[in-house]
This record gives sequence, structure tokens and C-alpha cells, in this order.
Amino acid sequence: MSLTFSHVSCAYAPGTSAASVALQDVSFVLEPGELVVVLGPTGSGKTTLLRAAAGLLPIVAGAVKVDGRPVSGSGAVRGSVGLVFQRPESQFFSLTVEEDCAFGPRNLGRGSSDALADAHAALSTVGLDPRSFGAREPWSLSGGEARRAALAGVLAMRPRYLLLDEPTAGLDADGRAAVSAAIEAARRDAGVMVVTHDSEIFLGHADRVLVLSEGRSAFSGDVTELLAAFDRLSSSGAVQPPEVPRTLMLARERGLPVVGALTLDPLVAAAMLARAVGDCEGGPL
Repeated sequence: MSLTFSHVSCAYAPGTSAASVALQDVSFVLEPGELVVVLGPTGSGKTTLLRAAAGLLPIVAGAVKVDGRPVSGSGAVRGSVGLVFQRPESQFFSLTVEEDCAFGPRNLGRGSSDALADAHAALSTVGLDPRSFGAREPWSLSGGEARRAALAGVLAMRPRYLLLDEPTAGLDADGRAAVSAAIEAARRDAGVMVVTHDSEIFLGHADRVLVLSEGRSAFSGDVTELLAAFDRLSSSGAVQPPEVPRTLMLARERGLPVVGALTLDPLVAAAMLARAVGDCEGGPL
């Protein structure tokens, strides 16, 4: 069982003078229980990849399959892939948060009571009390609340593969913690792929990392391999190292003993480096 991207290429407005290639020959496999983090600069094809993986964008070459079946068209399994967009307002259309979250399960054939139960469970998972938020209009939510409600709406469908586009963007510390906990909970039953610029939050828990550059795969491997490739990837502009790896790389360049720890708090790692440099050079960093 897996969500499989095999040598996929995508283009916008194909066959026209305005055609623009967005992905070129990209492959990956996402299995249930895995967390795959997708990195890359703006315009590298990350959102295009998620949309193609969810069956929302036609491909011009290659194949996208879910558990051996096509992700869209004849033979596709409805509800097996869930996508949370970067802008939550693009997902809302019901008058209340509760109804919005219950729409997906109901559309998959679950009865009203089961759909509401799924909606309430999903809201609780992302840290929104259904008793307080269920009757609210989605457009009355704060930015952080809206992002979590959009995630709940997809979680309520219980997808086998969960795709998230910048799920922690714009959230405060509590919101990021709630979303991270919800993603970890989703991994019990689903494979999760996260496109993010908040890589510190996810890299310490990632099984594999995919880096895109100009629509192509610039790197695919585990986190240890990513650390080893950071110099090459940063020099090519494919990725900007997050704070902790960047701090550890700086320490290594200065000849300091480094013990890699992706899960360190960035401020703690920076303080450790400052102290180490101060000890070696006789003064503060």
C-alpha cells in the first residue's frame, strides 16, 4: 500500500503558447505511517506536486497511483487522499465549522450522526473544542483557527494519505503545537506529506525528505543524508538550511566539535554555539 508518484511531469496550459512546465520527472513513494517533508524555494513546484498527488491536476507524463489504483478517473478510490490547502478560506463553504467538517464524511456515504461524530473528533484533534467552535461561521475564525479547522475538515474523512501545504504558516506557538500533534496523530493511520518552510518543526520527525528545485527533484533521502547534502543544496539555492542545521553547519565550518540534534530548540542550539565560540576565541560570538 502506498501513494506512488512515478516519473511525473505536469504543465499548466499544456499545448498552448502559454504552456509552463511545473514538474519534470519527479518520483516518490509515501507509505502509511510515514512523514515525508517537501522543501524547496518558492516556485519550485511543491504545491503543484501536492495537487497532482491529490488528483486535482492532470499530469502530462508518468503515473500517480494510490494503493495500485489511479488517483483520479475510472477506478479511483474516493476519499483516500486528503489535501489541506495553504489558504484555509479556499476550503470553507458551509455556514458553520461543524457542517463544514461533516461535509466530507457525509459525502463519502456516512450517516449524519457518524459524520458529525467524525467532525467533532477531528476538531478536538486539532485543538478546537467542537462545543465552542462547531456553531461558529468559518469566516469568523482567526487565521490560526481557520487553518486548524481546515485540517479538521480533511482529517474527518479519515484519508489514508494526508497532504498538507504550509500547515503551520501564520500560527502562533500554541497553534503550531496543536497542528504538529494532529499530524503525529494522523500518522497512526495515514501517510503524511508536508510542504513547509517551518522545517525545524518537522525534520526531527521525518522519515524522508524531498527537495524540489525548478520543478525537479534535487534531493530525496532521509534526514541524515539531507544534513550531509546541505552544503551542495544551499550553494545551488535549492534549499535554505533551517536554523538548527544552519547553526550546526556554522559550528562545523569553525572547526568546533558538533553533535547533530535536529530536535534541539533553535535558540538552545544558537546559545550552545555562542558559548562554544566564546570559549574557543576568548570572547562572545
